[in-house]
Amino acid sequence: MAKSADVSTKRLISLAPDNWVRWVTQLPDIVVSEIINTEFQWISRESDVLIRVQNPQGEGFLVLNELQLRYSAKMPRRMRAYAGLAEEKYNLPTYPVLINILKSTNAEIPTTYTSNVAGLQVR
Repeated sequence: MAKSADVSTKRLISLAPDNWVRWVTQLPDIVVSEIINTEFQWISRESDVLIRVQNPQGEGFLVLNELQLRYSAKMPRRMRAYAGLAEEKYNLPTYPVLINILKSTNAEIPTTYTSNVAGLQVR
């Protein structure tokens, strides 16, 4: 069952999806092709909102929107996982967006995720 925050997020974005994706990506020329109703059930969670967009050159990609009440240190890894799942399922590059509603600490929130295991790097 969807949480009320999830439903509200979907409703908010659906009011003006083109304006939403332009705001979160800072790309003024992209347009929404489709708001995808998807659940990544194999990781036991619902995606907030996954949007298929297109740039003026006709190239498509996904905007994965995750809204959280407060930041969690687990979010960079989770966002990488969600983006990877979306890319695999839809065969499109994914632009992940995390929006934190409330500030929880004064700690700086990272804007990237990196991992290095035995020389294999992920960014």
